[in-house]
Amino acid sequence: MGLYSYYTYGLPSFLITVIALYLLFTGSGEAFNVGRFLEEISPYAWGATGIGLCIGLSVAGAAWGIFLTGSSILGGGVRTPRITTKNLISIIFCEVVAIYGVIIGIVYSAKLTNVAEDVLYTRENYYTGFALFWGGLTVGACNLLCGVCVGVTGSTAALGDAADPDLFVKILVVEVFGSILGLFGLIVGLIMVGSAGDFQAAAGIAATSARAMVSPYVA
Repeated sequence: MGLYSYYTYGLPSFLITVIALYLLFTGSGEAFNVGRFLEEISPYAWGATGIGLCIGLSVAGAAWGIFLTGSSILGGGVRTPRITTKNLISIIFCEVVAIYGVIIGIVYSAKLTNVAEDVLYTRENYYTGFALFWGGLTVGACNLLCGVCVGVTGSTAALGDAADPDLFVKILVVEVFGSILGLFGLIVGLIMVGSAGDFQAAAGIAATSARAMVSPYVA
């Protein structure tokens, strides 16, 4: 346990401290610049990463839930075959979590219009890129946790149904409320990009000045 805690908390903290002190004492403190990091990365990269996280984490949550529920259904079905059919609804609930992520990914990808690089770095495009990233991360995290929640509850429902058929409906109610958490994430994801427009080129004469003003670090 002590070794695990060291590699989880102690080693990363030690490395961060060493790097920070190195930058400080070598006069390179300006290299640790969060604003520069945010502005040097293309808005396309932020948006595409958000879409990838949205779909990837959602599918991971669905797979995790199906793994938990499916193993319990198969294990309990060996002794009690009657539970195998009606407990498939738990598998459907898990699969819906992945569908939420795919839906948001399709909605987000519609904002990735083609813009030339020299007119890409504007406030509006940065806002869209950041909104897609954090919206995708939020939806993906919600769906990941929702998939695990539904999987654990579905597994319990299958084993409880095998022991006592009257417990199935009661546990199913809990599972339904757990599956709604993914829907909340979908709604939040839509709200986060509600004010974000598609990627657009900087207009007219202001293109060069807008680029220099918004991202002075981009060559």
